[in-house]
Formats: sequence, C-alpha cells, structure tokens
Amino acid sequence: MEAVSLSGLSRSLTVNLMVLASAVAVAATIIGLVTLWPHGSVARPRSITTQKTLGAKVVSVVRTRCTIAGAAGCRTVHAKLTEGADRGKTTTLLIAGTTGFGSLAAGDRIRVFKTPAPPPGVVAQPVAPYAFADYDRRLPMLWLAIGFAVLLLATGRLHGLRALVGLVASLLIVVEFLIPAILHGHSALGVAVVGSFAVMLVTMPLCYGFGAKAIAAWLGTGVSLLLAVGLAEAFTHLAHLAGTASEEALYLSASTRISLQGLLLAGMVVGALGVLVDLTVSQASTVIALRRANPALGFKRLFTGALGVGHDHIAATVNTLVFAYAGASLPVLLIFSIGGTTFTDAINSESVAEEVVATLVGSIGLIASMPITTAIAAILALHLRDRQLGEAHAHAH
Repeated sequence: MEAVSLSGLSRSLTVNLMVLASAVAVAATIIGLVTLWPHGSVARPRSITTQKTLGAKVVSVVRTRCTIAGAAGCRTVHAKLTEGADRGKTTTLLIAGTTGFGSLAAGDRIRVFKTPAPPPGVVAQPVAPYAFADYDRRLPMLWLAIGFAVLLLATGRLHGLRALVGLVASLLIVVEFLIPAILHGHSALGVAVVGSFAVMLVTMPLCYGFGAKAIAAWLGTGVSLLLAVGLAEAFTHLAHLAGTASEEALYLSASTRISLQGLLLAGMVVGALGVLVDLTVSQASTVIALRRANPALGFKRLFTGALGVGHDHIAATVNTLVFAYAGASLPVLLIFSIGGTTFTDAINSESVAEEVVATLVGSIGLIASMPITTAIAAILALHLRDRQLGEAHAHAH
C-alpha cells in the first residue's frame, strides 16, 4: 500500500487545500450515509410477490401432448427434489414449449416452487404439487466467480487481494445501502451520488493507501462524477427521458412510488463510476511513476507526459463504455431493424435515447477527468520527497 505521509505535504498551501477538500468530501459522504441510511423494514407492495423456490434435479424428460390451449412442444419432467420438506421425493412437472427451456435434459439442476392452493370454496382440477420456475444457475456462476478470484489473486497477489476485498465492499454498499435507501423513498439520484462517493471512500484507501495517488484520484473522480451528474440531470430533462423504456421500470411505477426518472439518473451515475475510477487512478499512478523515474521533471513535463499516456487510455475506455451500452441496447436495435425503422427514429426512441445519453454523459465525465486528475496528481507529486515516491507504483493495463 502506498505509504505517503500527508504531514510532509503541509508546506504547500495548494496541497493543503486539496487535502482539506478531500476531508470535506469524506465528511460530506459520511453525513450523507448517516442521513440516508435505511432504517427498518421496507413495506412491500402486495402487487409485487415472489415465490420461494427449491432445488431439484431432472430425472427424465418425456414429450407429451399439450393439454393447455394454444401451447406446443410440451414436456413431462420428472425431477427429484434436493431441498425442502419433500427432499428426496420425485415430482412431476409439465413444461410448455417456452423459448429457452426446450433443451431441458436429464441431469439438469432446476428450481421449482410449491403450487399455491386454490382459494377456499373454489373447486379446481388436481394439479401437480410443484411447478417449474427456472434453471438453477448458481453453481456455474459460483465456479466462474471462484475462477475469477483465483486468477486475480494469482496475477495481482497482494494488490489482487485488496482489489477483491474492495469489490466485495462495493457490492455490500450497493446491496446494504443503495438499493434499500431507494426503496425507503429517498431520492435515487442523491442516494447514487452518496453511494458512489462511499465506494470511493472505501476502495481507494484500501487499494491505494492514503497518499498523493489516492487524493488525486479521489478529487479527480469526485469532480468528474459531479460534472456527469449535472449533465445527466440537464439532458434527461431536455430530452424528456422518463425512464419508462423497460418493462421492469413500468412494473416498478405501478407498484411503488419510486421516481423512474430519478432511477434512470442513478443508473447513469453508478454506471459512470467504474470507468472514472479506472482512468483517474491510472493518471495519478502515471504522474507519480514519471516523477519517481525523473525527480527533475516540473509540472509542465509531468502534466504533458501523463496526458500523452491518458490520450491512449481514454480512447480505449470510451470505446469500452460505448460498446457496453450498445450491447445492452442490441435486442432493441435488432427489433427496430427487423421492423424497418429508420436510424433517426430508432435513436429517437426512449429505449435507445437513454443509452445514448448515458454513454455521452459518461464519456464527457471521463474526458474531463483526465486533465483534472493529471493536474492534481502533478501538483501533489512535486511536493513529495524521494522516499515517499519510492512506494508509488504504476497502474498497469
């Protein structure tokens, strides 16, 4: 971990102001977390219900005649329950020819749910005690996650371990703070901003220490993120984006009082955070590495040298951001293409316009973060002693 003593930077007024700004941002983040932290349970609307599922393993699959009007490709599935009170027993399931479930075969692990009993007084035909819910995908995802963690630790070692702990901490902030706080009725945008700063507050010191690199990356990311928030809010209103493009959003609007536009903005903020941190840490690391390699470099040469590296990095990162959002919109774009929709009409639709605005907002924030972070890191690096620079390390790609 980068061990840079901040007390050694106190001779510079500019550096002191940067440290003070970081302290104020940290204090504001903590106050925001305390103020917005969700307390108590969330009142769940009756219109939103979920079935508790149980594990089962397919024993056999047999094609059968469909008894449901309009259904085709029906199959009778015999599955052995692996959880619940009936564990070890075999149950029979009837599956219609739904897309994605046609490849169901013996040995597959699935999830089933107990068939609800009919209301009192209602005479219904006998039904199977369990019904098919979905494939059980948890084991493949677990193996993939283990492979990711092992590879990260093998290649990154101690730095990989810190990154893994930081990732877990970030996910905990999303699960324990961001989602519950929005469900408790707090502003989705405000919660996303506070949550994003909280992620930076936890992950940056954990991965990069409390020195110049962490301060420069923290300030550069914070300023760029706030710029992205302002742009997102302005252009969401100018483009009349309501956040109603997806079925999930319409389902939420019918069941809760959550602002869909606020939720859209929150998604843009959280989506921009990852690429911003990647670039700002890289720029700060590059500046410190240049200063360590040649202590005679002044501000101008440090700034221009790191900026040259940043230009290559930003081109790749913007492409990453664009293709990430394009991939999310691919099914919608295919539907438009099949229907013969013109390019301008497709772009104008809310489902695509949301992704376009999110991409451009994130890209502008990303571009702005490069000179901001580079300048901050160059100023800080000029006030570091040689022994402090010796602990700095570059962020490699």
